[in-house]
Amino acid sequence: MEYLHTMVRVSDLDKSLDFYCNKLGLVEVRRYDVEAGRFTLVFLAAPGNKESAVQNQSPLLELTFNWDPEPPYGEARNFGHLAFRVDNIYEACQRLLDGGVTINRPPRCGHMAFVRSPDNISIELLQKGEPLAPAEPWQSMPNTGHW
Repeated sequence: MEYLHTMVRVSDLDKSLDFYCNKLGLVEVRRYDVEAGRFTLVFLAAPGNKESAVQNQSPLLELTFNWDPEPPYGEARNFGHLAFRVDNIYEACQRLLDGGVTINRPPRCGHMAFVRSPDNISIELLQKGEPLAPAEPWQSMPNTGHW
């Protein structure tokens, strides 16, 4: 058995790609426009997994965009979250913050943070290796909303 991907439905493909690619740093691996079904599938990989993902050897994030308007998807809290390991959690959070993304759970401990996608998908960021030393502004930053 192999873990292939996690699929999330998105309501605005451009806004979601801006978040996942331009702000979070994922890369598009492949895309399928399915005219008969009126949907687009976009498969994304973490940059460190791109080559193995192209060869179907690493898990992917699948964004599913239905072309016809649908009611808002809401927050399926039973979904949980997506998790990504980052080289420097403070730099990753600063890049997201600079891009207009709310840091819902700041990396006060130097190890873990949470943000939300435009469709309210919870994203966990984990520091690679040992936690970084606590640092400002993260250490005193309060939680915002929920994750």
